[in-house]
Amino acid sequence: MSTQVKEQTLEEKWQNVTIANNFIFYKVMHNNPDVCKELLEILLEIKIDHIVMRQEEEIAIDYGKKGVRLDVYAVGATQSFDIEMQTTDTGELPERARYYQSILDVDDLNSGKNYNELKTSYVIFICIPDIFKKGLAKYTFENYCVEDNKIKLNDRTYKLFFIAENYDKILNAEQKGVLKMVMNNESTTKFSDKVSDLVEDAKHNAYWRKQFIEFEIQQRYQFSAGKKEGAQEKAVESAREFLKEGISPEVIARCVKLPLEQVLELKEK
Repeated sequence: MSTQVKEQTLEEKWQNVTIANNFIFYKVMHNNPDVCKELLEILLEIKIDHIVMRQEEEIAIDYGKKGVRLDVYAVGATQSFDIEMQTTDTGELPERARYYQSILDVDDLNSGKNYNELKTSYVIFICIPDIFKKGLAKYTFENYCVEDNKIKLNDRTYKLFFIAENYDKILNAEQKGVLKMVMNNESTTKFSDKVSDLVEDAKHNAYWRKQFIEFEIQQRYQFSAGKKEGAQEKAVESAREFLKEGISPEVIARCVKLPLEQVLELKEK
């Protein structure tokens, strides 16, 4: 007999959240540049002089166009870094890595630089599943000549995919600690202890909790609305579900695009 797993309430999801969650990953890294710098040094096995966290959550590509949101975007004196936390295989991560790398370059050129002044760029995906299915814990890509792979293009662009489920296959102990923390929420190094403490601290931030719950409401509503026709009916149904979870009518009205009066009426019923 099959058993159905009960879906977590939004409050339960917040209390159980780990560094593998995009929202928490962004908050911890963006608000602790020293920790983000240390993570980059561990993953890339290089020393970084300093980094500056980009303040904008979205990068505008062209006037009037929708911006692109990167999880964690940092720049150094001669380098730029994008780190993405990815818990599922969406089937288009290589294409996303290609696009994100172009975004780093466009953003860099917007400052008026010449092409040869472009920063060395790193796009890093920390994935849970092995999207390449070759059993590696780390896949590093750069551009080579097809006819002679000893010839590098030397365009100073790198794409790296770290696979958390294969953490036991990586030799670097610090990298293994990071991947094990993402996979199992286990702390086995000083760095992972530090990150775990920051995650727990984040859970006590009332404003971040509010942001997280509103984001989750929007995600759930957009997903369910995309599966069913009748936006008004779906909004009402979603509002009822969120009311049962104890979410405030004001937050629900804002997230599912219903008048507050209507949500209050649903609460009374």
